[in-house]
Amino acid sequence: MFQPKKKRPRIRKTMSGLIALTLLSSLVFPSIAGAEPAEPSQVQFANVSVQAGQTVHVPVALKKSHFGVKAYNMQIDYDTSALEIVRITPKSVNVMSTSPNEEGVADFQYKINNAEGWVRIIWVDFTGGDHSIVDETQLFDMEIKAKSDATPGTKQLSVDQTDSEHWHFTNVEHENYTELSGGTITITAANSGGGNSGSPGSSSGGSVSPTTPVVTPVPSTPAVTKGVDIYVNGQKQEQSATATTSTVGSQVTTTVHVDNNKVINQIGSGLRTLLLPITGTGKGAVVGELNGKLVKTMEGSNAEVVIQTDSGTYTLPANQIQVDQVLNQFGSTVPLEDITIQIAIVPSAVSKQTAIQAAADKLQNTTVIATPVDFEVKAIWNGQQVNVDRFNSYVERSITLPEGVDGSKITTGVVLQPDGSLLHVPTKVIKGNGQDSAIINSLTNSTYALIYHPATFSDVTIHWSRDDVQDLASRLIVQGTGENVFAPDRSITRAEFTAVLLRGLGLHSPNSTEAASFTDVKTGSWYEDEVQTAVSYGLISGYADDSFRPNNEISRAEALTIVSRAMKLVGLAQADTSETTSLLSTYSDSAKVQAWAAEPVASAIKQELVQGDDGKLMTDADISRAQSAAIVKRLLAKAGLI
Repeated sequence: MFQPKKKRPRIRKTMSGLIALTLLSSLVFPSIAGAEPAEPSQVQFANVSVQAGQTVHVPVALKKSHFGVKAYNMQIDYDTSALEIVRITPKSVNVMSTSPNEEGVADFQYKINNAEGWVRIIWVDFTGGDHSIVDETQLFDMEIKAKSDATPGTKQLSVDQTDSEHWHFTNVEHENYTELSGGTITITAANSGGGNSGSPGSSSGGSVSPTTPVVTPVPSTPAVTKGVDIYVNGQKQEQSATATTSTVGSQVTTTVHVDNNKVINQIGSGLRTLLLPITGTGKGAVVGELNGKLVKTMEGSNAEVVIQTDSGTYTLPANQIQVDQVLNQFGSTVPLEDITIQIAIVPSAVSKQTAIQAAADKLQNTTVIATPVDFEVKAIWNGQQVNVDRFNSYVERSITLPEGVDGSKITTGVVLQPDGSLLHVPTKVIKGNGQDSAIINSLTNSTYALIYHPATFSDVTIHWSRDDVQDLASRLIVQGTGENVFAPDRSITRAEFTAVLLRGLGLHSPNSTEAASFTDVKTGSWYEDEVQTAVSYGLISGYADDSFRPNNEISRAEALTIVSRAMKLVGLAQADTSETTSLLSTYSDSAKVQAWAAEPVASAIKQELVQGDDGKLMTDADISRAQSAAIVKRLLAKAGLI
């Protein structure tokens, strides 16, 4: 069927070399005439979202191959006014073979032309099919930068599949029978709310991003200013603020400027709540403006500022603005009263709405409810801007549902990630008079949406964990093990449990730059980011030999130790020494609880996260997938997050 294997000269990585390699692949791998597969193979470019001036990774994967791929070439075209290719990185084991020499087996080559807007990628298995790509796998990764002056909108990575020099796949038994999908890049405006992509912060969990220039858009209509009332500790303060409404393009923005000195003089040091109610603006953006001096005064009183609008409410403790860190960004000699703090609730841009809908479509059986909303905090001084996008405790915000929308049709809130995916954030629905609201608690600022994603599994229909498992699955916290199957009684590994807990807590990226140093957490493993995030939040510490043992089954004691650390993060009280002795003594196997696990296990009992079984704790036993789901749900519910 194939030509015999023989030695071949090295092919240089030039464009002529790439073309030669393409021609060589068709000679080395002749196709079988007249054979037609039942279904084509499928190649998928990821759909992603990226801010102007930032980079994003676009995985290219072989999603389905019935006969194995032994060679391919493709030319990917892109818009040079908005995008540029930074690098191409091979990912598959077979693809990662180096350029062949006398003993070589495969060749992966590429050439980038950012001037003309194309990248050419070629791979050949020189063994005649022994090293063909058969299983679903990522072929390579494209790191793409959205230019800083790129206009927000959608760009498409395209391939001319009618031209064999631009698109050609040779399969083990068939030639060029491969379909392509994806490749949409949604570009959003720079500095439009960092969310989980913001800069990592200090070990305390909060952070501000570096300063950036302030760009002030020119209103398309004259601004209108009027006096408004605000509320201090529930008491109306007449004409203590002004509201200015302006329109830029189609975006209507109402900015409330607080009379900072007047409020400070009125409240002294007894401020608890500063409420800025701005209604009647419809779906327009609302921005509350305070200065750094007022925020510092509120911080000393453990006060919070509340922005209340038609589309939602933002309740922000003043100490989470971290005004001292902001001041350090601008320079310690800057007067606090000269720093403007903006707290904003902004309907998400159309480009973000498009990205959210695209991500929801990928999830299947998922409906986006209401208009997505951005929550932002910015500090501005002398033409410079600092984004406050991470906090060291959960910050509450709400999205008001449109009239007539039933809150029971919401399973969770989600956050839009830089790669265009949607991830769970702790969410609960509150019934209202005529309009329900979804309360979202998060440790970041970002773009949030509400979805309806009902999930069921055939093997938990009569299982004790049914409600817990299906609720967490509908929130994108747990996943099945196969088609409509959850495997509730199967044990769970340490890496899997860590990932489930992080998803439940809405922790999607590290809060510090300190790297985890476990000897057995491999670079590129699916759990690498999860382990890094868990370490940064102090949830895991590993073993004395510097290992994490990610693939080991996790015991009940180990799981509850991690959960007890999460209890601190969500504000749940833990058991003290006397409580620990009392709580454990009621179980017949309490003597088997190792000393390091005693307080964590007792804390879980105290908060009713575990109850034991037949009077036993069985802390050395493996924890199951169902038990893990139940514990995580109880943790979130007890903390009032869901």
